[in-house]
Amino acid sequence: MNLELAKQRLTQNAATIQSMVAWVSQEQAQWRPSPEEWSLLEVVNHLYDEERLDFRVRLGLILQDPALPWPAIHPSAWVTERRYNERDLAETLADFVRERQASLAWLNTLDDPDFTLAAKHPAGFVISAGDMLMSWVAHDMLHIRQLNELHYQWLGVQERPFSPLYAGEW
Repeated sequence: MNLELAKQRLTQNAATIQSMVAWVSQEQAQWRPSPEEWSLLEVVNHLYDEERLDFRVRLGLILQDPALPWPAIHPSAWVTERRYNERDLAETLADFVRERQASLAWLNTLDDPDFTLAAKHPAGFVISAGDMLMSWVAHDMLHIRQLNELHYQWLGVQERPFSPLYAGEW
């Protein structure tokens, strides 16, 4: 696992996420395409909680001692339990950016980490430190795609009766 490349991607991903949502109205931020789907605000809150409670913590535990237990997390339940969609977008985005900066500062302290170290995930599978770091970067990318799709869907709703189909199929 290339730590420098991962840090670069995490930095770039945070900037991309910030640029995708910083200008969004609270109305758009809270809009959901359907009751089952997440809003932009819920995605950003999810990224914030994952940043501070999942990836950094669990990667640190694997590198420190793979036998250490992992704290429980419940990302899908947190959306409603923590009332993500009632929060302020600007505050949430600032929280995410602050936590990403803390993560990058922590990653900068790692001196030749052994990315082959592995731990047993609470779900029963084994995950290496390298897998965890790669998943952290990929997690951002999945949610960047989700944010982009939410923007596309919002445009379609706001600009009816006009259609974006000439641009191509989503």
